[in-house]
Amino acid sequence: MSDDKKRPGQAGTPKDKHYANLRRAFRDQKAGGKPGSAPAFRPRPTIAPGEAAPDGLVRLYGLHTVRAALDNPGRKISRMLVTRNAAERLGLADLAALPFATELVEPKDIDKITGSEAVHQGVVIEAKQLNPKPLDALGDTRLVVVLDQVTDPHNVGAIMRSAVAFGAGALITTSRHSPTESGVLAKSASGALEHIDHIEVKNLADALGKLHETGFQTIGLDSDGPAEMEKTLSGEKIALVLGAEGKGLRQKTRETVNALARLDMPGAIRSLNVSNAAAVAMYAARKFLGQ
Repeated sequence: MSDDKKRPGQAGTPKDKHYANLRRAFRDQKAGGKPGSAPAFRPRPTIAPGEAAPDGLVRLYGLHTVRAALDNPGRKISRMLVTRNAAERLGLADLAALPFATELVEPKDIDKITGSEAVHQGVVIEAKQLNPKPLDALGDTRLVVVLDQVTDPHNVGAIMRSAVAFGAGALITTSRHSPTESGVLAKSASGALEHIDHIEVKNLADALGKLHETGFQTIGLDSDGPAEMEKTLSGEKIALVLGAEGKGLRQKTRETVNALARLDMPGAIRSLNVSNAAAVAMYAARKFLGQ
């Protein structure tokens, strides 16, 4: 093969030799380095989260999460650690003017608090937890989401985010077997934690009964439900009830809801992650209520 027909990557032209040297150096680094090669590649060290927040406080991190907390008059913040870049992105020109203790730090300082696995984006706050509300505090809303022992904070946070996006008025959870407010949940909610009422009940079946009394059509999502969800939508108020992944809705919940319904999925996979199923169901319910 002549030089002018060499394939890319074959040593020939100066450019080819350059890329060949780069590939060789990369292989050497992955292999632990060789005499004369660049230092071996070392991943970023993992840092475990520091001590828990003081009693009654929760640590929230991430730009969207913290911005929403700053804008929420009901959120009582006691402390903030923020990098210069994050402060600029949050629009905080005068940190001294904030009504709580604020410290300008480096990202590694926040890593020591949240752990290096947390995507804190250069800011963390310590704030009082928001108190869940009782069912009788449910406002005049036409769409609510009810979770039957969904325990994964990532899923609950993602459901909160979708609930706010689709205009749901409240998220109802049980006092047991539900995640408490945390940095992980708040980060997954991307600020939605500050924009939706969180209602906590002791007995879910009783709560569903009270929703029926106030005019809600309660629909339990089940991959084996007897009817397509769109065909079960009725009335002027809808409560979507979802269970934990794996076990789904508990038997008592299945017996209490007005209807069991499935999302129509013609593909090879017949079920969705609970947060994705919630988003699809909320979209359909909102479209129905908007008619």
